[in-house]
Amino acid sequence: MDIPVTYLIIGFTCLVSIPAFNNEKMTNNMVFYPARMKNGKELYRFLTHGVLHGDYMHLIFNMLTLYFFGPYVEGAILGKFAFVLLYVTALVASSMFDFFKHKDNYYYRSLGASGAVSAVLFVTIIVDPWARNICLFGVLCLPNIIFGVAYIAYSSYMDKRGGDNIGHNAHLWGGIYGFIFAAIARPDLLQGFIEQLTHPRF
Repeated sequence: MDIPVTYLIIGFTCLVSIPAFNNEKMTNNMVFYPARMKNGKELYRFLTHGVLHGDYMHLIFNMLTLYFFGPYVEGAILGKFAFVLLYVTALVASSMFDFFKHKDNYYYRSLGASGAVSAVLFVTIIVDPWARNICLFGVLCLPNIIFGVAYIAYSSYMDKRGGDNIGHNAHLWGGIYGFIFAAIARPDLLQGFIEQLTHPRF
């Protein structure tokens, strides 16, 4: 049986995240902590923070999103190798802005797979910008491209506003990275995206 890599990522993430909920030492050793990483030390945190989550809701939201969109991106668009490469590199790419922004802030830490999940989600936007694959609250289904623009605007606004302890920059840069990755890995997708963008389907 050919099991999607997506399911393996979900399973591994859950196996690490759930025990870490009640293990402060484990979390501290794996969380994204720029101040501890700025001198080239503990760079593994660029990856390990992606298998940690703040609580069950955080974990469930990310893993459900990955469950619904991951197999499609993996199987029909990128293939297994490119999908794994996307997911792993997106964890790093989506964290770089906050790394430089907070490298001298010993109070800043973050965790979660949101950056990588956003990257996967945004691949579906370049494939079909006018498809209504993404539904808010399971009811309001927006065209992918409209959701993408709103998502980026919201993430940028909330990051500037601050105060909610959510790494909005990871969502923002993860999404942008996913779009760029897909365009490089599959140049035909970018051409198709431009053509579809100029012929909207409402």
